[in-house]
Order: sequence, then structure tokens, then C-alpha cells
Amino acid sequence: MIPFDVYPVFDINPVKAEGSYLWDDKGTKYLDFYGGHAVISIGHSHPYYVKKINEQLSQIGFYSNSVKIPMQNELAEKLGKLSGYTDYQLFLCNSGAEANENALKLASFVTGRKKVIAFTGAFHGRTSLAVAATDNPKIVAPVNATENIVFVPFNDTTAFLKEMDAEVAAVIVEGIQGVGGIQIPSADFLETIQAKCKELGAKLILDEVQSGYGRTGRFFAHQHFNVKPDIITTAKGMGNGFPVAGVLIAPDIKPSYGMLGTTFGGAYLACAASIAVLDVMEQENLMANAQKMGNYILAQLQGISGIKEIRALGLMIGVDMEKPAGPLRNALVFDHKVFTGAAGAHTVRLLPALNITQKEADAFIDAFKKAIAATK
Repeated sequence: MIPFDVYPVFDINPVKAEGSYLWDDKGTKYLDFYGGHAVISIGHSHPYYVKKINEQLSQIGFYSNSVKIPMQNELAEKLGKLSGYTDYQLFLCNSGAEANENALKLASFVTGRKKVIAFTGAFHGRTSLAVAATDNPKIVAPVNATENIVFVPFNDTTAFLKEMDAEVAAVIVEGIQGVGGIQIPSADFLETIQAKCKELGAKLILDEVQSGYGRTGRFFAHQHFNVKPDIITTAKGMGNGFPVAGVLIAPDIKPSYGMLGTTFGGAYLACAASIAVLDVMEQENLMANAQKMGNYILAQLQGISGIKEIRALGLMIGVDMEKPAGPLRNALVFDHKVFTGAAGAHTVRLLPALNITQKEADAFIDAFKKAIAATK
């Protein structure tokens, strides 16, 4: 048997990681400015994180949700406190796609409706309803296609108002579109969506899978605006590499047995990883660092030849290049040993760990300038 070949990959085999660096099997050191799709929030192999997971594994690694797992309560309390959503409820699962599936299902349950509004450029996952709400027909299988999802142009308030009606169960929107190229919603756009959801009894779902967990300098990206969603989904940075996700649910949405379920969600190791992340974020003031270093990197990028546009909030940064970005990213990783991400043909996506230092930011900027000069 061999792996099912569905990923184009760099010919690099990382075998060690620490902080914002990776080492491959040949001993080559790489600066990580992508964090494996924004997953690495507190740095690779953070000693507190490693200690907490090891301690938990030595006691008990898994049992299902048929027994009490007090760590879930601890996680919910700490997440509520740090995010500002102390009165919300938490459902734990395993991935961003699963979080969005449960959020959409929950909205349909409580409204009794099935129409969902999503937006152009959206990415909500690769499973069932989550992929149906993702604006990429290439990854939507026939069995996933549904007339229940309606796409509206992102940041187009007028188009949204024309489509929004009393049949809508939920509107799902990313705090910042990540795969879509670091597209930031306008305040008027998000606030209009919230107002119409309240007026018509629909549920507002904020997908913070990539844009959440302190990345933008606030715990969730939507907290830069005057909105408070009914449901919030999170994953990626939540576990710093351990598979874990969450659905934050407003207090007026009442649970019932069997409404949602999961085998692995909220198990001991997932909780240990997630609690460790929150502890480090608070102790090391990482949201403030994300804001500070994001502003610093943005300032250093300004005026560099070959850049067409920059969109950024904190450490969620999209750099649109005048030329296709593929050769630039190849030069960064192979010539300058720097990992970055992509979004479309022209956008370089930067999602470093929240504890990135100025020295590491300067190393990236230096490599970025040299890589641009070499690929003109």
C-alpha cells in the first residue's frame, strides 16, 4: 500500500522543529513563516506545551465522551475568558471542516430551515456541507453539491441584502478569508449581515478557523468589528499541531442529547494541548506580540519593488505580487530556506507563529527582498 497521492509537496523532509524553525533530514535549517496553514500558534515544540502533553499521556490518553472529562470544563473556562465569550458554550471536535459541519447543522436544527448564504472566495473545509459552502467547484464532488447553499459576492452588502430572506438558516463568513487571499471584510458588510440575521431569525456563523486564536491581535478577527456571532468555529492554532477544533455557541441555543456528537473530540490529549496553548498565549502576551510584529512586518514590506498590494491584520498577511508568485516561493524555500504559503497565482500568504521575534522578521524580509531580486 502507498499513500493516496493528492498533495503536491516540496521535496523537503522536516525531522525537527523548535520555535519558528524547522530542520530537514539533511540538517538544513528553515525559517517557518507559514506554520503549516496557520496551525503553529505558539511556536514549534514549545517546552510548556510538550511538557503538558507528555504529562497527560503518562496518565490517560483517551476515553470517549461517555464519561466525565473535567479538562473540557477547564478548557471551556479558559477559552471563554481569553476570548471574551464567557457566556458561550463549547462543543469540541477535531478539525475546521468538522467544526463548520457542526455549526451549519446546529443552525439548521434551531431554525428549522435549510438555506445557507456563503460568499465568493470562501473556504470552509473539504467535507459534505463545508465543501458545498466552499467557493471552489474543483473540490466539490457531485454528492456534495446542493441547492441549499447560495453564494453572494464577498464584501458586497447590496448583493447580500438582495439574497437574504426569511428562509435562510445561516450566513457563514470567515473573519478574514485565508485561502481566498487574506481578504478582510468591511465593518459595514459584517454589521449588515448581523443585523439582517437578527431581523430574520437566521444564525450568523463566523468561521475563525484560520483567522482566530490571536492571529490578528484580537482573539478572533471579527472582534475588530462591532459584531457578536451566534456561532464561532475555530481550529488550526487551537492545538498548535494537535488535531482539535471547537464550536462556540451562544447561550440562547439550547443543547439536547444526540444533537451533535464525536468520538475523538475533546479527549484528554486534545484538551491538554489546547489548554497549554491558551496558557502560553496569556503568559507570553502573544496577541499583543502578533499585533506588534504584524505592524512591523507590514511596515518593512512597504515600498518593496514587485509588490502590488498588501492586506494584513496582525500576523495574517497577504502579499500580492505583480508577477506569478510560484517562482518567488520556490526561491524562498530552496535558495533562502524560508517557508511561506500561497493563495491563488499571485499571492504570498504569511502566517508565522504568534511569538515571532523581530530578528526572525528581519531575516524573512531580507530573504524576501533577495528572492524578489533573483526572480525578476
